[in-house]
Amino acid sequence: MNILTMDAPQRALAFLVQQAALIEPQVYAIRYQDIQYPGLIPVDTSAPEWINSVTYFSMDSVGAAAWFSGKAQDINNVELLREKFETTVSMAAIGYRYDLEELGKAQLLGMNLSTDKANAARRVAEEFIDKVAITGDAAKGLTGLVNASTPTATTAPADGTGSATTFASKTPDQVLRDINGQLTGIFTGSLGTEIADTILLPYAVLLDLSTRRIDTVNQTTILEWVERNNIYTRTTGQTLTIRGVFGYLDTAGAGSTKRLVAYRRSPEVLKMHLPMPFRFLPAWQVGPILYEVPGIFRLGGVDIRRPASVRYLDGI
Repeated sequence: MNILTMDAPQRALAFLVQQAALIEPQVYAIRYQDIQYPGLIPVDTSAPEWINSVTYFSMDSVGAAAWFSGKAQDINNVELLREKFETTVSMAAIGYRYDLEELGKAQLLGMNLSTDKANAARRVAEEFIDKVAITGDAAKGLTGLVNASTPTATTAPADGTGSATTFASKTPDQVLRDINGQLTGIFTGSLGTEIADTILLPYAVLLDLSTRRIDTVNQTTILEWVERNNIYTRTTGQTLTIRGVFGYLDTAGAGSTKRLVAYRRSPEVLKMHLPMPFRFLPAWQVGPILYEVPGIFRLGGVDIRRPASVRYLDGI
């Protein structure tokens, strides 16, 4: 029977349902290299999909051991300081659609539908999650990795050329000092229990450090100099992760200045809740000749559970 008969809408819907089963596995298999949040923030998908909020505690401990006599009765005790926080989980959506003419032509020619529309929908969803993870969402009262209120934020020393604070105005030794200052700031601020293993820089700053040599004779770049001589590597023997973040850090600092973020990348320190990763729902007919495949996902903000393990340096 021809697609243009009275049952054309039902046939078109059945065709779209069949095609969606082919399209979706291909779409989910794609990994977008320029979506940044999976490499920056541990993602937690363990909460129930339809949960309204996630409760967590920011915890610190106080107490110190002391010399003690066997006949004494007063023993120092450790105490836990816990502050309760709650992150709201909300739903977002993006889908794709076809009209009867598009589906009819594909059926008539025996063609499979392309994955382009589904790919575009998932791409938009990933970009949305990326933005919420890194900068939060003001409408939902969420902050992200680079603009949370709990980490310590300081301004870089104004001892560059012309009393500037920027890395571009500073010597390799000054840049290394500023970066080590953030690493050691976390170490001392956590009473020696934490040390940052990750540094995030505005992309333009990372580019400058990776191309500027430490002097006119030596071929070593400032970035290589920092990678070898930072306090984290010297202390642990492991490589400090230094990554450029495009767009988000250029105006994140005080006075819309460039911001450096130092932190230990661990679920103990921070995590993002994604109870329902992006998924497509069944195709359905939304109008006389219009068909839609909705996509939904549910997420909360970034929980910084140990604020002392995250530091910001502005004006770089």
